[in-house]
Amino acid sequence: MSPTYDRTDSDRYREVDRWEDGVGWLAHPEEAGRRVSHAVSTDEGVWVLDPLDAPGVDDLLAGLGEVAGVAVLSDYHARDAARFARRYDVPVTVPGWLDRVPDRLDCRVDRVEDELAGFALRPLRPLYAWREVAAYREADGTLYVPDYLSTHDAFTVGPERLGLPTLGRLFPSRERFADCEPERVLVGHGAGVFEDADAALAVAFEGARQRFPRALLRNGPREFRAMAGALLD
Repeated sequence: MSPTYDRTDSDRYREVDRWEDGVGWLAHPEEAGRRVSHAVSTDEGVWVLDPLDAPGVDDLLAGLGEVAGVAVLSDYHARDAARFARRYDVPVTVPGWLDRVPDRLDCRVDRVEDELAGFALRPLRPLYAWREVAAYREADGTLYVPDYLSTHDAFTVGPERLGLPTLGRLFPSRERFADCEPERVLVGHGAGVFEDADAALAVAFEGARQRFPRALLRNGPREFRAMAGALLD
């Protein structure tokens, strides 16, 4: 059985997302948790989001432009952010909403509040000990959600292409996304949604609570194992 999260050094990566202004990759293609890292072109340069390192990733980033920053947008995504920051001589930027990440980074940390390189930041707290920040760039409809939305089949049920965490279905934070009209939805676990992304987002919230019993039975055990594994990040 593949590990939920592979903590060894990667020997290869696999590209899973690609669009005009960015790319997403799996540093451990075989792991069950499907942790995806992203790099996004901005007016400031390339920003690397919640990254995991792998041989060849530097060449992947070079194809987008010069790295301007590294950001961590989930309390459980410290990952290899410090390694990237040292390599590119930039700080790791962390939203002020997140309090767990800085202690896990042995590098300079900068704080931001409401905006990051053209992305509006939206705090999320699905559970008491779970904080993250969604990032939305209205200019091109790019929405990035580290954990709260996922295409991983451990989160989706029925017609969903995007799924919420099981317990988060009871009180879905739809208001945080009410003004979003995404062209694409990027997630921290699983490949992104690039076709009819706004419809996929609507379906995720419209039936979240009604599909809770099915999600609990189908996804609950795997999801809780994944959450336990994330505590190591």
